[in-house]
Parts: sequence; structure tokens; C-alpha cells
Amino acid sequence: MNKILEIALGIVTSIGGFLDVGAIATAAEAGSEFGFQLIWAIILGTICVIFLVEMSGRLAAVSKHTLAAAVRERFGFNFYIIPLVAEVVVDFLILGSEIGGVCIALQLITGISFQWYALPVAFAIWLILWYGSFGLIENGISVLGLITLVFVVATFKLHPSLTQIGTGLLPTLPQEDTVHYLFLAVGILGAIISPYLFYFYSSGAVEDKWDEEHIGVNRAIAGLGMGFGSVVSLGVLIVATLVLKPRGIQVDSYEQAALMLTEPLGYWGFILFAASLGIACFGAALEVSLDTAYDVAQAFGWNWGESLKAKDAARFSLIYTVFVFLASLLMVFGIDPLQLTLFSMAITAVILPPVIIPFLVLMNDESYVGKYRNGWISNSVVIFTIALTFVLAIVAIPLEIIGG
Repeated sequence: MNKILEIALGIVTSIGGFLDVGAIATAAEAGSEFGFQLIWAIILGTICVIFLVEMSGRLAAVSKHTLAAAVRERFGFNFYIIPLVAEVVVDFLILGSEIGGVCIALQLITGISFQWYALPVAFAIWLILWYGSFGLIENGISVLGLITLVFVVATFKLHPSLTQIGTGLLPTLPQEDTVHYLFLAVGILGAIISPYLFYFYSSGAVEDKWDEEHIGVNRAIAGLGMGFGSVVSLGVLIVATLVLKPRGIQVDSYEQAALMLTEPLGYWGFILFAASLGIACFGAALEVSLDTAYDVAQAFGWNWGESLKAKDAARFSLIYTVFVFLASLLMVFGIDPLQLTLFSMAITAVILPPVIIPFLVLMNDESYVGKYRNGWISNSVVIFTIALTFVLAIVAIPLEIIGG
């Protein structure tokens, strides 16, 4: 019974924690510009992240190592510094985007410019990190994130054609704006396969003291949680396609994206969009901040743990404190949150190979995972997705920048 409750809670929190600023921004823009054509990117990214999250939980349960600690131990600090720096830089950009998402949500409700909210939002994030526990962040905030299911409700109210949705399951290049189409495909994949997800997941598994008895729990949470979570992202894309695209509204700002729920849900749709954006981004900001502190502390062998008192893990606490307030300055200086989000998601795709390849080596190393080594299916799915994402990124990002 305890295992069933653990699986149920894990699935619920995975669904509630799946959607963040990257998933909302990329799916909304994709739907408003290209309709159902980029559904395949969400499906592919979801399949890959299910495998990666399951792998990170399996590694933690069997080896009692977090992903960061295992890579450092297996390859040495000098090697690990490369993926560490890449991950920290991308986490910084993503954290700025998540804080921006919370600030935009507050701006939508109050009309006060998002820049004024940056430091108060950063302070609220820091307070929860400083005084809260891992359970609060893992379960409490993620459960609140279930409000994002409003996009699924809106999808059913709009009665989309299954035939039209099916047309997006296979990649097809549009006749116009091909470069932007590829750029958004990269952004969607980067948003879904964001490394902080599985680094954070492995650290959480160690904090929760998982062992081999949790292998089944881990598979259920990774598969069902990530799978159902992607339905919310699909909901954003479908609603944007049905509401914004016919009106010629392209999502160049979150204010435009906020209109997508007003047709199926009226005035409350606008409020629910703002609430979904704010809660989802706030929860993701907590996870990204923790992930950075986890990675750095584990790389240097410092004490770490969200459930430890700050004085018992002083350097760990210092990392997320500095990180949160520095990232908030991106919003204070007025950087456009949506453009920062799209750029961050695309750059995430670029760093995937140096982050994922050592992970794959570990998952095929008997000294870490023993009889629970990867099979050829897991290896093949991850290698294919990462290779495709990287190729799309190095093609689309320069062309998108050149094209303005």
C-alpha cells in the first residue's frame, strides 16, 4: 500500500511539475504559428525524457549516487567541469526565464511592470529554499502545479479534430518560415529534455533514500508522470492552434499567449492562464535553483541537501542564494522574458551531448548499476533523440540569429 501511495503521489507531482516557462512558451508559439505541425517534437521529447528520468532514478536507487556525483567519480573532476559549467550557465538562463514567468503572471493580474516584481519573487524563492524542506518543494508546490491541467480542460471544450491532431505526429517542413519552425522544434525538445530535470530527480531520489526496492516505483513515476505531464504541454499547443492561429495572433509576448484560454473559459480563462504560468514557473524556479546547488556541491564534495539546516550545508545554501538573486537581475534590467525563454530552450539543446553521453556510459557500467544496466532500446532512443536535437540546434540557431 505504501508503494502504491508513493507511486500515486509521484505521478501527481510529476504532472504538476512538468509544465514550466519553456514548455508554455514554445508550445504556445508553435501552435499559434504552425498549428499542429510540431506535435511530433513534444512526443519525441517526452519519450526521451521518460527514459532519462527513469535512468537517473535507477542510477540513484542502485548506486546510491546522484548523477553529478557519479559522473565526477567515474570520469574525474577535470572532465566533469565541462558538463558542470554548461549546466550551470543554462540553469542560470532558465532560472531567469522562470522568474520572468512569475513576474509576467503578476503583471497580467496587476498591470504593474514585471521588472518591479523580480527581486520580491527572488526573495520568496529564497525564503522557501532556506526554510523549506525537500518534501515541500517536491510535493507541495508541484501539487499546486496541477492547475496547469486547465489547458487540458480547455482542449476538451474546444473539441479539436483527432484527424488534424494526427497530422502533427510526423515531421513535415512548412513552405514558409522553415528556419523558425526548426528553431521552435529545437526549443520544444530543449524545454522537455532539460538536464536539470534528471539531475534534480536523481538528487531527490538520494534525499528520499531510494534503494533497489524503488526500481518499480521509479519506472511508474517516470513513465506515467512524464507521460501524463506532456499531455498538458500538448494542451497548450492545441489550444493555441485553435484559438490564436485562426485570428492571426502570433505569440510574441506572454500577454498574447494569455488570450488563448479566454475563448473556452471566458474571463476566468485569463486569470487561470496567469495563475498557471505563475505557479508552474515558481515551482520550476525552486527546482532549477536547487539543481544548481546540488550539482556544484556534489562536484566539490561539499555537504548538500535541502532537508539539512542552512548552517550544516553552508556552501550549498550560499550557491542557491547567490544564484537566485543574480538570475533575478536579468528581469530587473528589462530583458524580455519570452525571448530569453526561447533562447534558453534552444541553448539547452546544444549542451545535451556533453551532459548525456557520460550519463549513458554510467548506465552501461556494471560497477554502478550492476544487473540494472541499460538495454539497447534505452540507449538507442536517447542517442537518436540527442543526436537529432543537436543537429537541429546547430543548424537552426545560427540561421535564426542571422535572420533577426
